[in-house]
Amino acid sequence: MISKTLQDALNEQINKELYSSYLYLAMSAWSEEKNLCGFAKWLRVQESEEREHAMKLYEHQLDRGGRVELKAIAAPTTPWKSALDVFKTVLSHEQEVSASINSLYELALREKDYPAQVLLQWFITEQVEEEKNAAQIVQQLQLIEERGTAVLMLDHQLGKRAKE
Repeated sequence: MISKTLQDALNEQINKELYSSYLYLAMSAWSEEKNLCGFAKWLRVQESEEREHAMKLYEHQLDRGGRVELKAIAAPTTPWKSALDVFKTVLSHEQEVSASINSLYELALREKDYPAQVLLQWFITEQVEEEKNAAQIVQQLQLIEERGTAVLMLDHQLGKRAKE
Protein backbone atom coordinates (compact mmCIF):
# COMPACT_ATOMS: atom_id res chain seq x y z
CA MET A 1 0.00 0.00 0.00
CA ILE A 2 1.23 3.46 -0.83
CA SER A 3 1.53 6.02 1.97
CA LYS A 4 -0.77 9.04 2.07
CA THR A 5 2.25 11.36 1.85
CA LEU A 6 3.58 9.72 -1.30
CA GLN A 7 0.06 9.41 -2.73
CA ASP A 8 -0.47 13.15 -2.33
CA ALA A 9 2.92 13.92 -3.87
CA LEU A 10 2.19 11.66 -6.85
CA ASN A 11 -1.17 13.38 -7.35
CA GLU A 12 0.68 16.71 -7.44
CA GLN A 13 3.08 15.31 -10.04
CA ILE A 14 0.18 14.04 -12.15
CA ASN A 15 -1.12 17.61 -12.15
CA LYS A 16 2.32 18.94 -13.12
CA GLU A 17 2.57 16.48 -16.00
CA LEU A 18 -0.89 17.44 -17.24
CA TYR A 19 0.08 21.11 -16.96
CA SER A 20 3.18 20.30 -19.04
CA SER A 21 0.91 18.79 -21.68
CA TYR A 22 -1.28 21.90 -21.61
CA LEU A 23 1.78 24.19 -21.81
CA TYR A 24 3.18 22.38 -24.85
CA LEU A 25 -0.21 22.47 -26.54
CA ALA A 26 -0.31 26.26 -26.03
CA MET A 27 3.21 26.54 -27.45
CA SER A 28 2.19 24.42 -30.42
CA ALA A 29 -0.76 26.72 -31.10
CA TRP A 30 1.55 29.77 -30.91
CA SER A 31 3.90 28.09 -33.39
CA GLU A 32 1.03 27.32 -35.77
CA GLU A 33 -0.07 30.97 -35.60
CA LYS A 34 3.48 31.98 -36.60
CA ASN A 35 3.44 29.44 -39.47
CA LEU A 36 6.18 27.39 -37.83
CA CYS A 37 4.48 24.07 -38.43
CA GLY A 38 7.58 21.98 -37.71
CA PHE A 39 7.97 23.60 -34.30
CA ALA A 40 4.24 23.05 -33.75
CA LYS A 41 4.54 19.36 -34.61
CA TRP A 42 7.54 18.88 -32.32
CA LEU A 43 5.61 20.52 -29.49
CA ARG A 44 2.50 18.40 -30.15
CA VAL A 45 4.61 15.23 -29.91
CA GLN A 46 5.99 16.59 -26.65
CA GLU A 47 2.46 17.34 -25.46
CA SER A 48 1.49 13.74 -26.08
CA GLU A 49 4.52 12.45 -24.17
CA GLU A 50 3.61 14.58 -21.18
CA ARG A 51 0.11 13.08 -21.08
CA GLU A 52 1.72 9.63 -21.20
CA HIS A 53 3.91 10.60 -18.25
CA ALA A 54 0.83 11.64 -16.28
CA MET A 55 -0.81 8.32 -17.09
CA LYS A 56 2.24 6.34 -15.90
CA LEU A 57 1.87 8.01 -12.52
CA TYR A 58 -1.91 7.62 -12.59
CA GLU A 59 -1.67 3.88 -13.28
CA HIS A 60 1.06 3.39 -10.67
CA GLN A 61 -1.11 5.11 -8.10
CA LEU A 62 -4.10 2.88 -8.87
CA ASP A 63 -2.01 -0.30 -9.14
CA ARG A 64 -0.75 0.35 -5.61
CA GLY A 65 -4.18 0.88 -4.11
CA GLY A 66 -3.77 4.64 -4.01
CA ARG A 67 -6.36 7.23 -4.81
CA VAL A 68 -5.98 9.49 -7.84
CA GLU A 69 -7.17 13.02 -7.15
CA LEU A 70 -7.21 15.17 -10.27
CA LYS A 71 -6.95 18.88 -9.68
CA ALA A 72 -7.51 21.94 -11.83
CA ILE A 73 -4.83 22.55 -14.44
CA ALA A 74 -3.45 26.09 -14.49
CA ALA A 75 -3.53 28.00 -17.77
CA PRO A 76 -0.15 28.79 -19.34
CA THR A 77 0.50 32.50 -18.88
CA THR A 78 3.72 33.14 -20.77
CA PRO A 79 3.34 35.14 -23.97
CA TRP A 80 6.17 34.12 -26.29
CA LYS A 81 7.98 36.62 -28.51
CA SER A 82 9.94 34.16 -30.63
CA ALA A 83 10.74 30.51 -31.20
CA LEU A 84 13.83 31.03 -29.03
CA ASP A 85 11.61 32.36 -26.25
CA VAL A 86 9.38 29.28 -26.57
CA PHE A 87 12.29 26.88 -26.25
CA LYS A 88 13.89 28.80 -23.40
CA THR A 89 10.55 28.30 -21.65
CA VAL A 90 10.64 24.59 -22.57
CA LEU A 91 14.13 24.22 -21.07
CA SER A 92 13.24 26.10 -17.90
CA HIS A 93 10.04 24.10 -17.51
CA GLU A 94 11.83 20.78 -17.96
CA GLN A 95 14.39 21.80 -15.33
CA GLU A 96 11.50 22.50 -12.92
CA VAL A 97 9.98 19.10 -13.72
CA SER A 98 13.35 17.42 -13.09
CA ALA A 99 13.58 19.09 -9.69
CA SER A 100 10.06 17.92 -8.86
CA ILE A 101 10.82 14.32 -9.91
CA ASN A 102 14.04 14.37 -7.86
CA SER A 103 12.07 15.53 -4.81
CA LEU A 104 9.58 12.72 -5.34
CA TYR A 105 12.43 10.22 -5.56
CA GLU A 106 13.89 11.55 -2.31
CA LEU A 107 10.48 11.10 -0.67
CA ALA A 108 10.25 7.53 -1.99
CA LEU A 109 13.73 6.85 -0.55
CA ARG A 110 12.76 8.23 2.87
CA GLU A 111 9.59 6.15 2.86
CA LYS A 112 11.45 3.06 1.62
CA ASP A 113 8.87 2.75 -1.16
CA TYR A 114 10.78 0.55 -3.60
CA PRO A 115 8.10 0.32 -6.32
CA ALA A 116 7.90 4.12 -6.46
CA GLN A 117 11.70 4.32 -6.62
CA VAL A 118 11.73 2.04 -9.66
CA LEU A 119 9.04 4.08 -11.40
CA LEU A 120 10.73 7.37 -10.59
CA GLN A 121 14.10 6.12 -11.85
CA TRP A 122 12.46 5.90 -15.29
CA PHE A 123 11.33 9.52 -14.94
CA ILE A 124 14.81 10.65 -13.84
CA THR A 125 16.32 9.08 -16.95
CA GLU A 126 13.58 10.60 -19.11
CA GLN A 127 14.24 14.08 -17.70
CA VAL A 128 17.91 13.89 -18.68
CA GLU A 129 16.75 13.37 -22.27
CA GLU A 130 14.08 16.08 -22.03
CA GLU A 131 16.53 18.70 -20.78
CA LYS A 132 19.16 17.68 -23.35
CA ASN A 133 16.70 17.99 -26.25
CA ALA A 134 15.44 21.39 -25.12
CA ALA A 135 18.97 22.70 -24.50
CA GLN A 136 20.08 21.61 -27.97
CA ILE A 137 17.21 23.45 -29.65
CA VAL A 138 17.87 26.58 -27.56
CA GLN A 139 21.54 26.44 -28.56
CA GLN A 140 20.66 25.99 -32.23
CA LEU A 141 18.26 28.93 -32.13
CA GLN A 142 20.86 31.07 -30.39
CA LEU A 143 23.41 30.15 -33.07
CA ILE A 144 21.15 31.16 -35.91
CA GLU A 145 19.79 34.16 -33.99
CA GLU A 146 16.45 33.58 -35.67
CA ARG A 147 17.58 34.60 -39.13
CA GLY A 148 14.66 33.81 -41.42
CA THR A 149 15.95 30.95 -43.58
CA ALA A 150 17.83 29.27 -40.74
CA VAL A 151 14.70 29.22 -38.58
CA LEU A 152 12.76 27.73 -41.48
CA MET A 153 15.43 25.03 -41.91
CA LEU A 154 15.24 24.16 -38.20
CA ASP A 155 11.44 24.26 -38.41
CA HIS A 156 11.61 21.72 -41.24
CA GLN A 157 13.97 19.48 -39.23
CA LEU A 158 11.80 19.59 -36.10
CA GLY A 159 8.77 18.75 -38.21
CA LYS A 160 10.31 15.34 -38.94
CA ARG A 161 10.04 14.29 -35.28
CA ALA A 162 8.15 11.05 -34.93
CA LYS A 163 6.57 9.77 -31.77
CA GLU A 164 9.15 7.65 -29.97
